Amino acid sequence: MTFALASVSHSPMLGRVDPGGTIYDEIMAAIERVKTFVEEFDPEVVVSFGPDHFNGVLYEMMPQFAIGAQAVGVGDWGTVEGPLPVDSDTARALHRGVIARDVDCPLSERLRVDHGMLQTVEFIFGEGEIGKPFVPVFVNALGVPLSPMRRIRLFGEALGAAALELDKRVLFLSSGGLSHDPPVPIFLESERPVQERLTAAEITLEMRQAREAQILASAKRRASAEGVAMKPANEEWDRELLRVFASNDLTQADAWEHEWMVNEGGSAAEEMRAWLAAFAALSAGGNYDIVEENYWASEPWGGGFGVVTARTA
Repeated sequence: MTFALASVSHSPMLGRVDPGGTIYDEIMAAIERVKTFVEEFDPEVVVSFGPDHFNGVLYEMMPQFAIGAQAVGVGDWGTVEGPLPVDSDTARALHRGVIARDVDCPLSERLRVDHGMLQTVEFIFGEGEIGKPFVPVFVNALGVPLSPMRRIRLFGEALGAAALELDKRVLFLSSGGLSHDPPVPIFLESERPVQERLTAAEITLEMRQAREAQILASAKRRASAEGVAMKPANEEWDRELLRVFASNDLTQADAWEHEWMVNEGGSAAEEMRAWLAAFAALSAGGNYDIVEENYWASEPWGGGFGVVTARTA
C-alpha cells in the first residue's frame, strides 16, 4: 500500500475577489495538476482534514479533533449542503485504530462540515462526487484554547498508523491558511449574544447569506484602493511552515506556540494544524517526497495560498 497527500488552501474569496496579477489563473492551473496527481494515484480511501469556522463545530462541545462516521455539509460559500458520502465503516475502523494508540479522539455520527474542508474536496472531486470511500476529519483551529501542536502531530501519526492497517492506497487531503488575518471572534472576549452564537445557535439560510454578503463586501473594500489596510501575508512565515512540512521531521512543529502562530501568521493561521495532521498521517507510511509545491502571497487577499502534493516512497 502507499500513501499520498494533497494540501490545498481554501479561500471564500477565490473566484469572488481578484487576488491580483496572474495569481488566480496560476492557482487554478495548480489545482488541475493536483487533480491529475490524484487520478494517477487512484486512491482507494480519501481522508480529508479540515477546520471549521464556527459553522458546524461550536462551543457546545469543542474537541481538538474528531473523525466523522457520518457527516453533512452546512452549505456555506457555495459548498455542498446535506449528507456527505462518508464511508462509515472505514471511519469507525480508523477511529478504533486511533484510540487503540492512546489518542483520545471523538467520533461523530453527524459531523457538520463547512467550506474549510469542502472547498478543497470539491476542487479535486467536484461537488458531492467524491466517488471514493471518504472520511472527514475535523481539526480545531479557531476554538481556543488549542492543544499543543505535539498533540496534533501525534493524532495524525496515530491515524496514519491506523490507515496502514487498511492495506489500501490512501490519499490524505488537508485545507487551511496559510497566513491570513480575518476577524475571528474570541469566546471569552465576546458579548453574550456572540457567545450564544458560538455555542449552539442554529444558522438559518438567511443568516448565513447575510453573513457571507457582509464578509464579501468587506473583503472587496479591503482589496480596493479605498479599502482599510489589512495585515499582509507573511511570506517568510508561510515558507518556513512549508519547509517543515517537506522536511520529514515534523517534530519541529512541536515548538509552534499559539501566540507565535497568530502573531506571525494572523488570526486564522492555526488552520495549518490540518496540514500538520495530514503530513503526520502521511509520515506513518515512511519517508515521503514532495511532488510539487506552489505558493502565492496575495496583497488583495491579505494572505498566503499554498498547493502541495506529496507521496511516500
